[in-house]
Amino acid sequence: MFTRVVAVMTKPGKVRELSKTIHDKILPILEDQPGFMDEILLVSDTEPDQILALSFWKSQEDAERYTHEQYPRINELISHLVETPPVSRTFNVDIFTSHKITAGKAA
Repeated sequence: MFTRVVAVMTKPGKVRELSKTIHDKILPILEDQPGFMDEILLVSDTEPDQILALSFWKSQEDAERYTHEQYPRINELISHLVETPPVSRTFNVDIFTSHKITAGKAA
């Protein structure tokens, strides 16, 4: 398994709008990509305009195909919400345990 970690600094006060855009517009694109497995979106509790998006892929090749074919389109969808261009890094997943965690704040 392979993951892309994308760090995004939003324009001030735009983190929730970006999160909604990712959920409503970007996630459907990801779900249509060969090899896409899952997406996790993290919103910083100490930097209110910082988001980390982790996408999980069956293989590095699947992630690279997405990066070349769809990522420019994704950047266009979010460009009006971000302060600087997203920074992307990639990793091989060493351990993955799905716990079916749902979105929201911890109890």
